[in-house]
Amino acid sequence: MGNLSNRDKFHSSIPNNLDVRALIVTAHPDDECMFFAPTILRLIELKAHVHLLCLSRGNFYNQGAQRVKELMKSCAVLGIPASRVTITDHNKLPDDPNAEWSDSVVSSVIIKHIKAHSFNMVLTFDGRGVSGHANHIAIHKSVSHLASSGQVCDDCCLLSLVTVSILRTYLSYLELPLSWLLPSCLRCVVGVKGYRQAREAMLCHRTQLLWFRHLYVFFSRYMLVNTFQMIPQGPNNLINLESV
Repeated sequence: MGNLSNRDKFHSSIPNNLDVRALIVTAHPDDECMFFAPTILRLIELKAHVHLLCLSRGNFYNQGAQRVKELMKSCAVLGIPASRVTITDHNKLPDDPNAEWSDSVVSSVIIKHIKAHSFNMVLTFDGRGVSGHANHIAIHKSVSHLASSGQVCDDCCLLSLVTVSILRTYLSYLELPLSWLLPSCLRCVVGVKGYRQAREAMLCHRTQLLWFRHLYVFFSRYMLVNTFQMIPQGPNNLINLESV
């Protein structure tokens, strides 16, 4: 059987005999479809076991209860069953771009989840957090700490979602050639069917559907393609998921 720690390069797809247990770590309800939908859809298509760990209820405007329901509906659309969705409600992890999340709390929550479910792939934000949100960046900082401090097993692949420029973010399909040409450790691309599924998932987040988010859904490259880089100190695996 294949193993993520074998450092092989899979240029076309993850082999069917590779048992991937993937954890997507996000900060707020709606992150999963706004930023990670192509990854979730491709991994599920490849029969991976995909889990979501969301580190807040999205209660910045006191809508936490509603946003949790929206998140569960979105995950159902993307193909993640409710039993694989975990939402943290910790007073040191508020949904607030001005709040400094506790590194120790974030690290503790993530590593406990990784060990409890024996994940061999963890995917989250990079150091710029895609949108620059402080909560996104805090997650990357904590996962990087776990990687560099040796708390994550060698057979667990740690990946960060590449933040691109504002121009590239809103090029929609026109951005795809650049995503193919530039180097990445993992690339997930969806076609028209996948895009429609991602859009349907985003429409579940009704509390967040302000006018500019409709534009985001239409133009954002993150609804179509995700590219990842290894988090420093992680295993040196290069995986490339071709488009459907």
